Amino acid sequence: MSAQFTSAFYALGTVCCWGVSDFLGGYTARKFNSFLLATLGHAGGFTLVFAIAAGNHLPMPASRSMAWAMAAGACGGTALALFYRALSQGNMGLAAPVSTVIGAAIPTVFAMFTEGSPRPLTVAGFALALVGIWLISRPEESGRPQGLGLAFISGLGFAGFYICMKLAGSGAVPWLAASSRGASLVLTAAITLAGSKFRPFYTVGAFVGIFAGCLDVSGTMLFIRAAQTGRLDATVVLTSLYPVITVLLARAVLKERFTAWKTAGMAAALAAVPMIARG
Repeated sequence: MSAQFTSAFYALGTVCCWGVSDFLGGYTARKFNSFLLATLGHAGGFTLVFAIAAGNHLPMPASRSMAWAMAAGACGGTALALFYRALSQGNMGLAAPVSTVIGAAIPTVFAMFTEGSPRPLTVAGFALALVGIWLISRPEESGRPQGLGLAFISGLGFAGFYICMKLAGSGAVPWLAASSRGASLVLTAAITLAGSKFRPFYTVGAFVGIFAGCLDVSGTMLFIRAAQTGRLDATVVLTSLYPVITVLLARAVLKERFTAWKTAGMAAALAAVPMIARG
């Protein structure tokens, strides 16, 4: 199996983990403080990856790699809390893809400057994937939808996460994930404590948040492997298809509208996957 196919395989695993995690987090944040929810999720995720790394006696990456991973965690941790808030304020089928398009576009341009231009088939796949995500996100109502501003800002944070994690380079994936998640945990916990942001709260939501955090960090480990084995632009665009999972769950569980535009977006996104993987 070629390196690009291997990277694509890991990226699609990330899609599944992040899509389910974001649905659970966004749904729970409707009746739960978003920063506290993110803190609980980061705590659960950090505990999981630290136990994996320490339990298997994996070698520690270089300090430079750990520093970039922590920077990635600081960006991603803040972005995730804002993202949960955006999902809780508006239609999940809009907030998730808008954040994702912003988060994917910036690292894609960055990769083209640092790794060279990808093959034409890959570029076509990028364009098709972004069109698909935008069609999925197409608002069905008039006016400015709620949560759009927060979704845009969170997209900038996710872009920072992708770029910093790529710059972390090689190293034991669980330790890099633990460094990233540890920084996310410290930052979101500090914000939560400083603002005494503990309400709204309910016990079941806390457990859901911890579980979502474990899913999220599992997706992060798969993303790191995808970035280590392939190009950043291809990895980011593929993993950015995770709103497909979020939207499908929103349709199945919450009965959100699933229009012809969203169907076309799904088809475009699925068609883009083999084009990017083969490129």
